[in-house]
Amino acid sequence: MVDRQKAATMSVPRGLILRFPFGRPFGAPGSPDQHRIVLEDALEVLSTASQPGHIVSSPYRWRREDYAAILAQRHGK
Repeated sequence: MVDRQKAATMSVPRGLILRFPFGRPFGAPGSPDQHRIVLEDALEVLSTASQPGHIVSSPYRWRREDYAAILAQRHGK
């Protein structure tokens, strides 16, 4: 999801809120590291949400993060 208000209005069972442009829920085209981080975060929310309506805000900003470095840190590379 891109917008917390819309997620709340739609009563999503679980949600990951991103500060990305509408229509780009996984990030910029051609940015596999960014896509992977968003996917990993979404799967984490799905696997750890303990109750319906659980919404998490992502700390990442559109094209302002070093996603390769974040992945390397996460996976110990």
